[in-house]
Amino acid sequence: MATSDDVVEQAEQCLRTVGYALKEANCTLADVVRVRCLLPNRDDNEPCGPLLRGPFGDVRPAATMMVCGLGDPRMRIEIEVQARRRSLMGCAHV
Repeated sequence: MATSDDVVEQAEQCLRTVGYALKEANCTLADVVRVRCLLPNRDDNEPCGPLLRGPFGDVRPAATMMVCGLGDPRMRIEIEVQARRRSLMGCAHV
C-alpha cells in the first residue's frame, strides 16, 4: 500500500475510500450521521478541518476526534463514518 506522508493527502484518500464504501451501501456522504477521526498527532487535526467541513458542512454529522495510535506508523489519520440510508432507514458502518 503506497501512501503519502502528508496528513491532508491521507485524509483526502480516506474520504475517497469512504465515498466508495458508501456507494456500495447505496449511501452518499450526505447520509453520514457520525464521523470519527483518529489521529496519532493532535496537531494534525487542524489542517484536516477544512477538508472535512467541505463534504460534511451542510450535513453536520456528529463528529469526534480521537488521539490514539494507529496500526501502521505511516498512517497519520483514519476516518470512520456511520451513515443512515434515508430511503430504507437502514444503517451502514464504514
